[in-house]
Amino acid sequence: MRVALDVSAVPPKVAGAGRYVVEIARRLPGAGVDLTLVSRRDDADRWRTWSPDASVEPLVPVGRAARLVFEAWRLGATPVARAATVWHGPHYTMPRRGATPTVVTIHDLTFFTHPQYHEPTKAAFFRRAIRYASAHARVLVCVSEFTARQLDQIVTDHPPIVVAAHGVDLERFRPETPSPLEGAEPPYLLFLGTIEPRKGLDTLLEAFAALSREVPELELWLAGQAGWADESVGHLVDEHPARSRIRRLGFVDDASLPSLLARARAVVYPSRVEGFGLPVLEAMACGSTVVTSSGTVMEEIADGAALVCPPGDPTELAATIQRAIGLDAATRLDLGHRARERAETFTWASSVDRHLEAYDLAVRS
Repeated sequence: MRVALDVSAVPPKVAGAGRYVVEIARRLPGAGVDLTLVSRRDDADRWRTWSPDASVEPLVPVGRAARLVFEAWRLGATPVARAATVWHGPHYTMPRRGATPTVVTIHDLTFFTHPQYHEPTKAAFFRRAIRYASAHARVLVCVSEFTARQLDQIVTDHPPIVVAAHGVDLERFRPETPSPLEGAEPPYLLFLGTIEPRKGLDTLLEAFAALSREVPELELWLAGQAGWADESVGHLVDEHPARSRIRRLGFVDDASLPSLLARARAVVYPSRVEGFGLPVLEAMACGSTVVTSSGTVMEEIADGAALVCPPGDPTELAATIQRAIGLDAATRLDLGHRARERAETFTWASSVDRHLEAYDLAVRS
């Protein structure tokens, strides 16, 4: 099967949905797919490095606006698209011209359910994109059962859905990473994710204000690149009563991340809403003690191997973190074993298998 995968939306610093695209691009050629990666014109080299057995076609303009127009009206009619058995748009969007059977990945429905957590123009754009894909794609891939259920509720008329959960690199993310970070002696809580309003950092910072009085040696480390409205979090950090014990690490490279997760007293991911929540899975693979939000996809992923509390409640979050860092050694070890065992059920190989099912279904539909 010849698949054309649009990788043009993956930013220079890879996280979240970008990590998903990288991982399936690496693995599809090994699964028997004749893969062509359609990249931005300035971005072919890293894709040739990441997926050396794929072909790379640097067709897409660099600027975001030009990229979106090109994708909508020209990309589907290119020779690359016409030659493909299946076109895969891994980030909500798809060409509006062309006859190649198309699969589109839907990561979450927050553009409908929580538009306040996005720039207004972005929310409106992706609502239209999801509706268009639901009307014109042959198959939709959802990254979790949670997202698939929401899609059923919001866009009732859609093509078949294949759920392909994200995976985790179990060799890289593992307990007791052998190369610890230097200077990581202070006990710390770790947040990992894009710095933006929906991640619940306002709740975490308020909870840490209470915790910092109870546990004076504890630090809070915030790892992740700036997102929309990042400046609001910066203001909260600047005005925080324990700001000297808050570290903003910025984007953390792949080599350092597993150790950072494994050494944390607790990995805290208090996001209000997600389509998957990959940092929770990566932390669980490291055997970390995880605190995350109840009633969300993260609770479903953890399946009892994390401590949960309602999103947006700083008092409950502080109490749950206090419980997490106060676990005795035996309980912490048992929870870490359960987290690792649960993480082992999520693999990128399984995700690729589900994508192959989606591609076959698109051809047969």
